[in-house]
Amino acid sequence: MANQGHSAAEIVFDRATKVYRGAPGPAVDGLSMTVPAGEICVLLGPSGSGKTTALTMVNRLVELTSGDIRIDGVSVGEQDATGLRRRIGYVIQQIGLFPHMTIEENVATVPQVLGWKRDRVRDRVRELLDLVGLPPREYGGRYPAQLSGGQRQRVGIARALAADPPVMLMDEPFGALDPITRERIQDEFLRLHEQVRKTTLFVSHDMDEAVKMGDRIAIFREGGHLVQYDTPERILTAPVDDFVARFVGADRGLKALTLRRLADLALEPAGAAPDTAPLAATETLHTALSALMASSADRLPVADGDGRVVGTVTLDLIRAEAGRPSPDEDHRAEADAGPADGEVA
Repeated sequence: MANQGHSAAEIVFDRATKVYRGAPGPAVDGLSMTVPAGEICVLLGPSGSGKTTALTMVNRLVELTSGDIRIDGVSVGEQDATGLRRRIGYVIQQIGLFPHMTIEENVATVPQVLGWKRDRVRDRVRELLDLVGLPPREYGGRYPAQLSGGQRQRVGIARALAADPPVMLMDEPFGALDPITRERIQDEFLRLHEQVRKTTLFVSHDMDEAVKMGDRIAIFREGGHLVQYDTPERILTAPVDDFVARFVGADRGLKALTLRRLADLALEPAGAAPDTAPLAATETLHTALSALMASSADRLPVADGDGRVVGTVTLDLIRAEAGRPSPDEDHRAEADAGPADGEVA
């Protein structure tokens, strides 16, 4: 999708390497990949594989040992570190809100440091609190201790977006949340991302989260080696080696069903549908499969956004679709033809 009027930037890792003093080997070893402007790239891998180091080399919280990282063609090493960080949104698991400041004051921090005029800061803060589902009249004057964990995480996202940065860095931002809240915040972030398109690097240890959140996934192994950099669909259906296949899991075929929606299928005729509550066409094939198994039926009706039944989905239809590339994947494959996995485009 296009940027919709908001800034986003391409990020290029060019043989980026980090070796910590006294360490037996690199934390990140010759990382080369390109993250297109406006996409979410999830960095995934076991503990100690260099995900967070790769992330924090972008805003120079960790300095490169060799190689380069460029944001829209400009090396991060050529920029003032403090100024660079003010132009990059950063969200971590611990959030780090200032407890003595109100929610509005927390979100306003970076624009104020950048010297924005008071009216512009106020309007931006209110706009963002509305976007993350925390109406400023109700929440702006509260303090962090008066919010739930999920609400504080939303404030952290709003604060990271406040100065309209071209890049967002997110280090396991939802890892401390309970599963229900985590899923809700994931959905909220994806909704927000559709409106305010940012190039986002997102560290996770959870394959399900990576498949849900990422336009692309970079899988690392010990020693900071990039093993596969690809779309979720291709990583699930075509892992490059046994390490990726084991990391993704034996249920990768089921995970792939979360990438397809009923609206993408050539459904069977509506006349054959049983008289039961229909599934929404926006539901994933994974959800449809679960509903079919729970109902013990061999088919279920599917309805459009107006509630009209437009066809039926069957187990055979899902089974047939499971092995086919999605429409989005076909499009990406044409656009990405050329560079090998992990190569700079």
